Amino acid sequence: MESPHILIVDDDLRLRDLLERYLDQQGFRVRGAAHAAGMRKALGEHHVDLIVLDLMLPDADGLELCRGLRAENVQTPIIMLTAKGDDIDRIVGLEIGADDYLAKPCNPRELAARIRAVLRRRPRTPSGAPQVEQVAVRFGRFVFEPSTRQLLENGEPVRLTSGEFAVLAALVAHPFETLTRERLIALARGREHDAFDRSIDVMVSRLRRCLEDDPRQPRWLQTVWGEGYVFVPDEDDA
Repeated sequence: MESPHILIVDDDLRLRDLLERYLDQQGFRVRGAAHAAGMRKALGEHHVDLIVLDLMLPDADGLELCRGLRAENVQTPIIMLTAKGDDIDRIVGLEIGADDYLAKPCNPRELAARIRAVLRRRPRTPSGAPQVEQVAVRFGRFVFEPSTRQLLENGEPVRLTSGEFAVLAALVAHPFETLTRERLIALARGREHDAFDRSIDVMVSRLRRCLEDDPRQPRWLQTVWGEGYVFVPDEDDA
């Protein structure tokens, strides 16, 4: 299988060069861009499996770039990389569609682990490879299809980030079972992931806005106060 293509968008030349060299040694194919214009050019000319995107760029704001890509239905996973470590920045990045968030200065080894964890949520199956049988789950007007990695609403695809998909997959696979944040992190992201706890809350909140008629009174993705979250399918579909 071809090595994943990683695009690093950061105007810090020394950091970008360090990350490019390390990720290259780890078996990734890496390109770099110093600004938003370079990112757009690279995305237009090459296939990219994941973007490492700095929050502060000379010609654009990273959060707005992420928001714009998601609005254009660009589903390429995004890891936000920033010098800011405040919780609010992390939450905003996740809310607008980033798949993960890492504060600078970061350890290249940790970034590589985060990249692998995000890419595992979107496995690339080679042509002709055997498929593992996975049963579609229906609830209300939705159909969740693990085999095709799709959520359908009345037959139309619903756009999800890889993080949202992973959290929903974990919940749907354990109906009526309360999953703690720690269990959700392990199921959705892998045990080696040093998870930011609020990220699970953000993912569930975004999923509720996609799925629920009233996100404040969720029907399917319910909170068990003091414990975690539970997927409650319709009785006919259980």
